Amino acid sequence: MALSELVVVGAAVAVGFGSGVLSGMLGIGGAAVSTPAVRVLGATPIEAVGTTVPAILPGAVTGVWRYHRAGLVDWRVGLWSGGVGAFAAVGGALVAESVGEPRWLMVATAVLMLVSGWSVARAAQGASHHADAQASGEDPRTGRTSWWKVGGLGAVAGFVAGVLGVGGGIVLLPAFTRILGIPARRAVAASLVAVAIFSVPALVTHALNGNIDWALALALAVGVVPGARLGSRLTVRASDRTVRLAFGVVIGLLAVIYGLAEFAGLRA
Repeated sequence: MALSELVVVGAAVAVGFGSGVLSGMLGIGGAAVSTPAVRVLGATPIEAVGTTVPAILPGAVTGVWRYHRAGLVDWRVGLWSGGVGAFAAVGGALVAESVGEPRWLMVATAVLMLVSGWSVARAAQGASHHADAQASGEDPRTGRTSWWKVGGLGAVAGFVAGVLGVGGGIVLLPAFTRILGIPARRAVAASLVAVAIFSVPALVTHALNGNIDWALALALAVGVVPGARLGSRLTVRASDRTVRLAFGVVIGLLAVIYGLAEFAGLRA
């Protein structure tokens, strides 16, 4: 292996670690970092979408295990949203194939990140440090979980995951906290359960379509597991408000940097 190839692989492992930290800490799958980074490492736009997917599953599973040990996983919400969204993820991956200018997928990812980050950070102003004691996902009028809302949110997030290769957590964390009223740490945990499920059909679809650079994908996967362990540990120890602010700030900054770079490429 040439020195330049070793540098690329080493950089991909480092990117995997960083995306793993975000995956475990914020429940977003980590592709918000790895997708633009894979572009910088030489992948085409559609390869950047597909190559991030194989690393999403190990990162999500690692984070879920840590949150389970802390008693923060609402399995019903995570499994239901993930199960419904898995079917939508296949459709999203197929739609990604039909986009005439794949760079628009990258720009759309940046816009979605910016909206999600702003939404969650704005909600942090009224978040309680003791919010984790609340019941999750319940209709305040009936005290019952709104399963049609959980399934609908899962379908939207799964479709977005398939189209943009972002894991789905970009949609789920704001939706779980803002629409279902789930405390942030529990929302992160449930989001990771769904993200793990989304990644399976998305992985199969992108692999069959030849959208994955497997050398980069495996390098990302090597770094993502220790990163996810660190990220989930940080969130387990944090307050609800801190988690929301971290999500908003990190995702917002990444969106601005990422979006400007891709938009400049469209105009070039």
